[in-house]
Amino acid sequence: MNEKRTHYPGYDVLVAQDEWDAHTREIILARLGPFPKPQFFSPGEEALIRVMAMHLVYDERQEILDFVVSHLDRSLAAAIGEGQRSPEAPPAGELVRRGLKAVDNLAQKQFQTKFLELDTQKQVELLASLQQGLAPEIPDWKKVPQKELFKKLAEEIVSAYYSHPTVWSEIGYPGPAYPRGYVRIERGLTDPWEAKRNGKEK
Repeated sequence: MNEKRTHYPGYDVLVAQDEWDAHTREIILARLGPFPKPQFFSPGEEALIRVMAMHLVYDERQEILDFVVSHLDRSLAAAIGEGQRSPEAPPAGELVRRGLKAVDNLAQKQFQTKFLELDTQKQVELLASLQQGLAPEIPDWKKVPQKELFKKLAEEIVSAYYSHPTVWSEIGYPGPAYPRGYVRIERGLTDPWEAKRNGKEK
């Protein structure tokens, strides 16, 4: 845990793992690795998505980024149906694959080098231009909507990041309540197994 990132120093959600049912525990512990080899991403795509993820969640810890990248890789490889998708956006796998190529092409046009070779400030500026849909025009954007690409990556990366047990501990999320359940449900009170902000009991 990074003590500078949390209001819950010393809190570790995994201490309570024996309270979870076996299936839930297996799912959560699997997020700590080891992870299978990528099924969807090529080595170059994996390296690119890792750096983009690092910027989107403001976290450089490789053990957490390992999970984020693996989660996205498995999701895209499984080709799971999408709940909703913008009419102009291609299917998720196609959007991400073409999008990663477009990001590199954009870096080449703007800075005459690959995205991974840019300094941090330029990488962040490029991603911000995608978020706003204001990236310089390149042929790739005819098939890859900028905002939809950024939205898809942000949704998948951030949701995976906040499902990692280390991050749970840092934000004070106590993990699954089932089967133990909540008892102290009054406002401002916490059960003994929940995190206490800045270590204060209440």
